[in-house]
Amino acid sequence: MEKSRPLWDNPLQFVFACISYAVGLGNVWRFPYLCQMYGGGGFLIPYFIMLIAEGMPLLYLELAVGQRMRRGSIGAWKIISPYLCGVGVASVVVSFFLSMYYNVINAWAFWYLFHSFQDPLPWATCPLNSNRTGYEEECEKTSSTQYFWYRQTLNISPSLEASGNVQWEQALCLTLAWLVVYLCILRGTESTGKVVYVTASLPYCVLIIYLIRGLTLHGAVNGLVYMFTPKLEQLSNPKTWISAATQIFFSLGLGFGSLIAFASYNEPTNNCERHAIIVSLINSTTSIFASIVTFSIYGFKATFNYESCINKVILLLLNAFDLEEGSLTADNLNEMKDYLMATHPQEYAQLSPQLKNCSLEAELDTAVQGTGLAFIVYSEAIKNMEVPQLYSVLYFVMLLMLGIGSMLGNTAAILTPLTDSRVIATRFPKEVISGVVCFINCVIGLIFTMEAGNYWFDIFNDYAATLSLLLIVLVETIAVCYIYGIRRFEKDLYTMIGRKPNWYWKIMWAFASPLLIISLFIFYLTDYILTGTLQYQAWDATQGQLVTKDYPSYALAVIGLLVAASTMCIPLGALVTFIRKRLKRERVSTVA
Repeated sequence: MEKSRPLWDNPLQFVFACISYAVGLGNVWRFPYLCQMYGGGGFLIPYFIMLIAEGMPLLYLELAVGQRMRRGSIGAWKIISPYLCGVGVASVVVSFFLSMYYNVINAWAFWYLFHSFQDPLPWATCPLNSNRTGYEEECEKTSSTQYFWYRQTLNISPSLEASGNVQWEQALCLTLAWLVVYLCILRGTESTGKVVYVTASLPYCVLIIYLIRGLTLHGAVNGLVYMFTPKLEQLSNPKTWISAATQIFFSLGLGFGSLIAFASYNEPTNNCERHAIIVSLINSTTSIFASIVTFSIYGFKATFNYESCINKVILLLLNAFDLEEGSLTADNLNEMKDYLMATHPQEYAQLSPQLKNCSLEAELDTAVQGTGLAFIVYSEAIKNMEVPQLYSVLYFVMLLMLGIGSMLGNTAAILTPLTDSRVIATRFPKEVISGVVCFINCVIGLIFTMEAGNYWFDIFNDYAATLSLLLIVLVETIAVCYIYGIRRFEKDLYTMIGRKPNWYWKIMWAFASPLLIISLFIFYLTDYILTGTLQYQAWDATQGQLVTKDYPSYALAVIGLLVAASTMCIPLGALVTFIRKRLKRERVSTVA
């Protein structure tokens, strides 16, 4: 259905919408985690190569397709070729999967936000046991922040097989999260334009506050040095390049159909080339900016833990050997340990199991993936700050703004094709369509509020989109360059922005980006085959730590269905179109 008027009041509002969607939770925790895991500053090298060879060109392509075709993802690719209708359907399916589980992060953010007004913060100390004679045993074996996350927030089961019951507190938070999303899209995608100013700008205000506070924290420099010290040997690791590419895909929102949906509401003469460059650069700059904030806080946390460890060792030695107060310091600790080992070998041997090997490098090397970084690491740093309630509220409000901004893009990718359909749009008002989409996602999302819900969350997060996005974007690029035709696309761009694309864009679209995606596709499948049995991290309450377990057979079946549900839409769409055309020709020939 042709857009009767643009959704955006001005081009700046469109840029804010793209930034609100692209700049999300992945910039705050996924990019810093990958930066830590794959070589610190060395990770920036493949990241920026992928940005230039993949991110900017493909973002420009999707924005141009949406703006030119004036349709959502399904309608846009159907105009290019009826056989490509499955590409748009695949994008909608991926966006639907993403919406199902992604809003759970907002539910967790609401949960932490509601608890941020307590004094002291509930994750600051371990709770007392039922006899009130000591602390909970599980909490003593781990830490107060991990205990609050795994036990009081998730109430996590010991394995995926133990599904458990729905946690009503988390279910209520999830319902609230979907209610907020529904209110933001109450009149379909049109109301999105009024919300994006807040969801795009407020996180930057909070990040600036955290940057100022983070850089003044004791040990912040240790985190920043760790971040910008490159481990160049990681450049020979294929996983580094795959992770850099997938981070570009996720952070820019390529392949989900959201950008095509947003661009379809643009003025036909909007300069999508300029906006592609602006959004790409702002997104990547935000990732680095958020990493500086994260690593300054991470350095504070690591330094605090390291110094706490040192102080405990010093106290043990002072008490055990009746040493004079002040004779042991962090600077002479190793020398004194060697001296005591030589002069009091028996006493030292008995005390040795209690003496931890304190290492700042080991604390900094302790990687926490995904939601762990967003909720465990930050909450542990927050509890040690002055006025922790203030910083906790600011942080979780920021998470909510980032999460809601991403959800607006995800739901737009689903709603736009539905409202483009004459059959649906003429029978149901936008409020009903939006409400049904939100209600279905909320009901299915209750799976992630069960005791085993976090394991299902990881399955969806790891497998619902990665392989599918590679295939979707590859087909999109080939479709524009070789089915629609690069020359025809050039003319469309000239009509829209007044000039044809230069050699950089054409080389990237026609050769570099497809070859790069095919290489990543091969690397991903090879790594998957070599990995063998897929595994996950399960919480062991008796040890107070995560343990590795193999996925059960039904979980592997779900993973296969998640991948197949979206990727198979592309060939099935082409097959259905072919059969329809064949039957239509036969009917025409029969009548004739």
